[in-house]
Amino acid sequence: MRPLLMGALGAASAWCAPAPAAHLPQLARALGIHRRLPHRAGVALTFDDGPHPRGTPAVLETLARADVIATFFLVGEQVERWPTLAAEIAAEGHEIALHGYRHRNLLLRPPTTLSRDLDRAVAVIGQATGRRPACYRPPYGIFSTAGLVLARRRGWLPLLWSHWGRDWEGRATPAAISARATAGLMAGDVVLLHDADHYSASDSWRNTVAALPSILETVSDLDLPFVPVTQEA
Repeated sequence: MRPLLMGALGAASAWCAPAPAAHLPQLARALGIHRRLPHRAGVALTFDDGPHPRGTPAVLETLARADVIATFFLVGEQVERWPTLAAEIAAEGHEIALHGYRHRNLLLRPPTTLSRDLDRAVAVIGQATGRRPACYRPPYGIFSTAGLVLARRRGWLPLLWSHWGRDWEGRATPAAISARATAGLMAGDVVLLHDADHYSASDSWRNTVAALPSILETVSDLDLPFVPVTQEA
């Protein structure tokens, strides 16, 4: 029994190996998972979990007023619900990226199921936006080994983040979101925010929208341009 147990533990360890990469920069580098931009032209402002019928338009309006380009990691099941919003994101020149079809932890998804999920998401997003994502961030920022392999096979850049606002929390305030998102910000950083509350505290997107002007102003004061992740938006 002991060899079987050791084998099972080894397999589980290998399966979960990339999971802490969002919080362990050395692990992310070793596995080729990007936490920062592959280029250093500026700062990438990224939004997860959308589109959302109220959050996404509010974020788009704020970005348009400031003439800022961002990257939106779309969820396929939400694109199916709100295809015109996904199309609007693309039409306004923002980069379209992939967050999967279902917003579920990759550690709990078998490779075959995950592969179908990713392909379905790409098809749905492509139909709504006319774009094929070149960048992938898994739900909750947790890669499984299978998820990382599947992303690489499809030629996607596996991307996490270097700064976040923790804006999904119910207790988050606009001031706290802005402070976390911009502390020590420099060229090459990737900022994680959310334009939706589908998988987080109800109405959390309102605090994100309220924090955005301060975030945009801080980055402007640092004389750092906002850039898409792949520079191809």
